[in-house]
Amino acid sequence: MNSDRPLVFVLDDDLSVREALSSFLRSAGLQVSTFESAAELLKITPPASPDCLVLDLQLPDVSGLELQRELAETNGPPIVFISGHGDIPSSVRAMKAGAVEFLAKPFSDQELLEAIHSAIAQGRKARQNRSEIADLQESYALLSTREREVLPLVVTGLTNRQSAAKLGIAKITLQVHRGQIMRKMGARSVPELVRMAGKLGIL
Repeated sequence: MNSDRPLVFVLDDDLSVREALSSFLRSAGLQVSTFESAAELLKITPPASPDCLVLDLQLPDVSGLELQRELAETNGPPIVFISGHGDIPSSVRAMKAGAVEFLAKPFSDQELLEAIHSAIAQGRKARQNRSEIADLQESYALLSTREREVLPLVVTGLTNRQSAAKLGIAKITLQVHRGQIMRKMGARSVPELVRMAGKLGIL
């Protein structure tokens, strides 16, 4: 498959729906893999990470909502729900659990395509954010115990003198630690270090 084109998984137990959606989405320039049950999907999800999952609410083995919960535990793909039933409570639950859209059949091709493109954008942003946090955690792991004590003081806006006083160390020593933190974290400025600390949950 061409990795430059977004990959969309379609899970629906109705063969005619799977074929129609697959044909339409391929014509729109997307890669598509279809599945008729949650069990079939879960067998392939680990090695193939889709950019979006178009998921039928009513499945033969588990409900779409149950599958949504299971996939969320492993940072699963963004989901666009489709349903042949005007089930408002289910749509609310799906959206609260993070679904990008909930489309009741019949829906237009344009509605589906817009929802999928929105899901793809959200998914890529989420993956980028997870990757950035993983990189920051690696950098944070390089800090010494003392540097980890200094970091929260620096990013909360205390001056070098105030931070040094809190830790009972000399101002020059604090400045050395601060410089080491900036270097190890790859921060070019204090505001950038503050943003990094926020992503790490230190603030």
